[in-house]
Amino acid sequence: MDSQLSPTLLDDDLCEVNCVHPEAVQAARAALPDTGQVGEASALLKVVADPTRLRLLSALKTCELCVCDLAAVIGLSESAVSHQLRLLRAHRLVTFRKEGRVAYYRLLDQHVSGLIVSALDHVRE
Repeated sequence: MDSQLSPTLLDDDLCEVNCVHPEAVQAARAALPDTGQVGEASALLKVVADPTRLRLLSALKTCELCVCDLAAVIGLSESAVSHQLRLLRAHRLVTFRKEGRVAYYRLLDQHVSGLIVSALDHVRE
């Protein structure tokens, strides 16, 4: 038990009686994703949790942007943006296309857009 937490707060979080609801436990266990999916989803959320990457994803939610545009939008060097974009691409959050010597990035799909919208909507409530 963490001595930093107040006993009142801990007591409020506990059941006052020990009662297990077998049907609810069974349903919850059946709904759990497998360990591999949990690991991949956790890694994905860790990538999105970085403020710089979340800002990049938010910018890309509006439209396709080149690395130079993204650097101007969030106020970082093109090199720093490119580094973050490589990581986002490795985690299948963004994709890109080349037009001559310019790389244009966009969100990979609607799932990524939904993830960003949901997270930001949640904190606004």
